[in-house]
Amino acid sequence: MKILAVCGFGVGSSMILKMTIQKALKDLEVEAEVVNTDLSDAGSYGADAIFTSPDFVGDLEKRVKNARLYPVKKYSDKEEIKGQLKKMLEDMDND
Repeated sequence: MKILAVCGFGVGSSMILKMTIQKALKDLEVEAEVVNTDLSDAGSYGADAIFTSPDFVGDLEKRVKNARLYPVKKYSDKEEIKGQLKKMLEDMDND
């Protein structure tokens, strides 16, 4: 499974989001590759899910076809991210 952590420039905040996703995945005992990137490159990764700010969801819906998007308000909030990861896993089970 591949998860993208996306921010505007793909550097600072997406790296924080990536690290928090990795910690949450470990807590949930789920293995996944997590990559951080920027808005313009997000479509080139072929990810199973994209975690990003609610502000970027609209742009990503236009750029990445059939993307599973999971908005995160606080990139360092492991509990919020765990909740979104659980939702992602449920969505994948329902497909």
